[in-house]
Amino acid sequence: MSNWPAVLRLCATAMFGGWLLAGCVGQPPLPDDPYYAPVMQPKPAPDMPQNGSLFAESTAMSLFNDRKATRVGDIINVVLQERTTSSKSSNMDLKKNNDVSVGGSAGDPVVFGTVPGLGNLGLTADLSSAKEFKGEAGADQSNQLTGNISVTVVDVYPNGTLLVRGEKWITLNQGNEYIRLSGLVRPDDVEPDNTVVSTKLANARITYSGTGEFADSQQMGWLTRFFHNPVWPF
Repeated sequence: MSNWPAVLRLCATAMFGGWLLAGCVGQPPLPDDPYYAPVMQPKPAPDMPQNGSLFAESTAMSLFNDRKATRVGDIINVVLQERTTSSKSSNMDLKKNNDVSVGGSAGDPVVFGTVPGLGNLGLTADLSSAKEFKGEAGADQSNQLTGNISVTVVDVYPNGTLLVRGEKWITLNQGNEYIRLSGLVRPDDVEPDNTVVSTKLANARITYSGTGEFADSQQMGWLTRFFHNPVWPF
């Protein structure tokens, strides 16, 4: 029973570390994040016709071009075709042998014409050492994401590049799955059907994850995270 105080202190320390780790994880994402909310351009006031003309630039329509996203508030469909594969391996083999012999089979060493020694003890010695190190490492990872997500144009740069951003939430029986995307789109990369492949997005930020029971079941517990912390000395 004398060890109970130490056991209690150890448990309290582990629980405190777990609470710290849980606090570092943060809150799960929620729908309707203002950052991914659509940005709608305010309706412009009708232009006053000049010189009797009925043409108004704000309401003009092109009869010869495809209707693609070009203005703030327009919707564009992004086709997700992400696939990454990485593989790395390394092998290392180091060996080192050292041999030092004084006298030995060649006889006792002679110094200034005499054989130094003390009684029956001489300077004959054989020294040898060997070192060997061998290490192997390998990593193989592949990811694939396919699907579609519709996003809105939130800004148009002076050179015509479109800044797009949006999210999609799917509610399942035991949780939610969501996709968040943001990036820069070149208008020339937009297809006639108003779609663009995700591999043509510049500065792309794509997040695919989930919340709920299914997502929580794939996470390590707080005590497991405590023992897998990089500061853990063992």
